Amino acid sequence: MSKPLFASPGVDVAAKMADSEMLNRFDAMAWETTALGPVETWPTTLITTVRTMLASPVPMVLLVGRDAILIYNEGYKVIAGKRHPQCFGASAFSSWPEVADFNRVVIDTVMGGGTLSYEDQQFTLYRNGTAEEVWLNLHYSPVVHEDAVVAVLAILSEATKRILAERALARSREQLSLALGASGIVGTWDWHVEENRVYSDQRFSSLYGADIENPEEGAPISAYLSGIHPDDLEAVSRAMQDAMATGERFSAEYRLLQKNGAVRWVLAEGQPRLDTEGRCTRFPGVAVDITAQKATAEAHARSEMAFRTLANAMPQMVWSTRPDGFHDYYNARWYEFTGVPDGSTDGEAWNGMFHDDDQERAWAAWRHSLETGDPYQIEYRLRHHSGIYRWVLGRALPVRDEKGEITRWYGTCTDIHDARMAMAEREIVAHELSHRIKNIFSVLSGIISLSARSAPETRGFAEQLRKRIEAMGRAHDFVRPHSRTSRPVDMETTVFGLLQRLLEPYASENNELRINFSGDDTPIGDSAATPLALLLHELATNSAKYGALSHAAGRLNVVGRKAGESYSLDWNESGSPHPLSPPDVDGFGSRLMKISVEGQLGGTFSRRWNPEGIEVSVTMPIASISRSSKLAQPQ
Repeated sequence: MSKPLFASPGVDVAAKMADSEMLNRFDAMAWETTALGPVETWPTTLITTVRTMLASPVPMVLLVGRDAILIYNEGYKVIAGKRHPQCFGASAFSSWPEVADFNRVVIDTVMGGGTLSYEDQQFTLYRNGTAEEVWLNLHYSPVVHEDAVVAVLAILSEATKRILAERALARSREQLSLALGASGIVGTWDWHVEENRVYSDQRFSSLYGADIENPEEGAPISAYLSGIHPDDLEAVSRAMQDAMATGERFSAEYRLLQKNGAVRWVLAEGQPRLDTEGRCTRFPGVAVDITAQKATAEAHARSEMAFRTLANAMPQMVWSTRPDGFHDYYNARWYEFTGVPDGSTDGEAWNGMFHDDDQERAWAAWRHSLETGDPYQIEYRLRHHSGIYRWVLGRALPVRDEKGEITRWYGTCTDIHDARMAMAEREIVAHELSHRIKNIFSVLSGIISLSARSAPETRGFAEQLRKRIEAMGRAHDFVRPHSRTSRPVDMETTVFGLLQRLLEPYASENNELRINFSGDDTPIGDSAATPLALLLHELATNSAKYGALSHAAGRLNVVGRKAGESYSLDWNESGSPHPLSPPDVDGFGSRLMKISVEGQLGGTFSRRWNPEGIEVSVTMPIASISRSSKLAQPQ
């Protein structure tokens, strides 16, 4: 069993959470038998997030790893229904099969570093054994440890009662409108002012707690006013008097005290009738019970307050806007980072916080998102409270209603300044290292040329060796990672052109045709050149060490094929000196090839070991091969 989650000395949270079912369940879980392993091996960021989540009353759930293992708190247990406790520690995909596709989109997006937010998202769930229409508010954020996303944090609240109550209220208001133009509707009254008699139906009398045997026969208005909550009575009486004096429509929401001590809310509306002298003679109207709607509205307000509290606890800057892009909310992190007064960056004033060189670009990107509904993502320099500008990553997603209309935008700003500076430093080191390696190639070529002058009989061999070293130097430019500034100007080429350059070092000494290209060629963009070069360079070096290119009798045949939007490349070796067989475990080179093809280019990669040599088949989207860094670089 793992160490208790709140076992740290000096932390009194454990005592407060002693009766927490979910904490006890977490501590009792044999995590070492699951895919997550012992808790002691978990990233510290994940442990901290679990602690925060279990201590929070707001429904929250963690989806850990690509398998989306569920860890949740007491609040989420209610939403899970009868799926609890079986889904605790299990995959979200198997625990909630009816929304597995939705959860896969969440995992793919947020594990990739994105965020998602949904308001009043409708689902059909079987959480209690039968189909149930459910509406949820969902906010997904990545849990980052060092440079990797290890889990997805979901903050959620159920809006089902509010949605149903709002629909009921809409129906009630429709009935209210009909009641004002017709008679005989339950919940109505008719006050004859001069007689001081109120005639009503039985339901209206019961709602107001009036102890009247036959309300249709009339009773003094005091019998009804006595049921109004004392804190609301003065305001209701004043509103009724104003309506009776002016003839204006009367409308008020107030509380009624029930005989059992309960409190109910009503919406009362009426239309005074004035005589020719302007005196009110009759005051008919209708009352609708809105207790459920009021309770839901209050719960929604509490949920909103909880969201703001959690937003203020997040390490990122969080903001939101109206559909037109007007910024009306920032969390505490924004004001701590920028040091500006509360409310000073509402509206369009936020753009003034950006570096002068970034303002036009940031504003253009934001306008594009507002006009199209596309997700907003941009890197820019934001003024820190110290006066310096720091690089941040800005992201935002729209929330849409059931008609697809945008109701709000939610966004975050993440400080990436240190990571960006570290990346720049790594690029300088990589550039310097590449420069030195190329110098080594040049020095070797010079040594070989000098040595050949003193030994004329080796001149042919030396010239061949020198050309191979120069070819390896040119291939090196493609294999190493590049930034936009370090990338060679002639990086854009074709697949066959790149192959010919990378395979130059392995050509036969007598220029015998041992490497053949056939089929379709296709252009490649500079963004795809590096992963393609890594793939082809690895294949070539393996062949030179173990396969067909390791001796003069070996042959290599490369075939390219275009089919619709895809491009396939077949690498077929023959004449290998020794039979080849699959390795027991994939080495670094094999993993590198799969990452280059499947991860960076979105393609497929397969190998077959034949007696004559290895066969490799690669299929990639043409759009991935031809993409340019000018489009791929974040703005």
